[in-house]
Amino acid sequence: MSNTQLIIEERAASIGNFLVGRLLPFRQKRMVGPFIFIDHMGPVKLSEKDNLDIAMHPHIGISTLTFLFEGAIVHRDSIGTEIEITPGAVNWMTAGKGIVHTERTPEHLRNTSKELHGLQIWVALPIEKEQCEPSFAHISVDEIPSWEEVDGVQFKLIAGKAFGKQSPVPVYSPLFFIEIKSNEKKVVTIGEHLFGESALYILEGSITSDGHTYEAKQLLVAKDTTLCSFEISANSTVYIFGGEPFKEERFIEWNFVASDKKLIVKAKEDWKNDKFPPVPNETERIPLLKQRRFGG
Repeated sequence: MSNTQLIIEERAASIGNFLVGRLLPFRQKRMVGPFIFIDHMGPVKLSEKDNLDIAMHPHIGISTLTFLFEGAIVHRDSIGTEIEITPGAVNWMTAGKGIVHTERTPEHLRNTSKELHGLQIWVALPIEKEQCEPSFAHISVDEIPSWEEVDGVQFKLIAGKAFGKQSPVPVYSPLFFIEIKSNEKKVVTIGEHLFGESALYILEGSITSDGHTYEAKQLLVAKDTTLCSFEISANSTVYIFGGEPFKEERFIEWNFVASDKKLIVKAKEDWKNDKFPPVPNETERIPLLKQRRFGG
């Protein structure tokens, strides 16, 4: 990726009973376009006794995007959604003024050995949508635009618009989230298809740009989206994401994101006082945590 502005190493953070790699936010780069938070979950092997069990917790001001490489998660939320996400599909939950959800290992996998691997992403909402009604969309793997370019390099447009294509994920601002895979060493040039800010995350393998080689678990933030050209090594997978940044700053504290700190203060009080709507058939709540605060 030409003119790399920043290289962010994946950092370990705890979620449930295993570690994830945290990519955003970073002290020198809070957001890339509207993308404000990215966790790389796993890969982790879970025994028959170990399961993902993230109890009820709230969000405001964002859409969450869950994209799995391996395993399965059952999502339940306070607007009545219950669905199992599997590799290649997208769960897109828009919190708006407030939603509560849980993430758990499906019943059919709970007493088995299993693996879990994927990305969990938060996309900040534009100001006019920050207090919208919560909603949920599930996009199956066969609905995601996928194609080959540059002699066998495989592309997927997971969300947003790029390459004259549009993902069915119902995003609220101009953005892109692209998967690129290659079994052979190839040169990839896609700068003219991007806009706004952009970053490249190397899931596996490596890339080379401007004489520098970058390895897996590194996030590269570009200075200029129009110069996004790199050599991808054999058996590599990378993700490019970004879009138009917002004019207004976004604040993040715990699971809450807003352009106005007062909305976060209210959300914290509402969660402490049990004023968020519950998830049907769920009783366990995660208490308000004083961590993961960035901005302001």
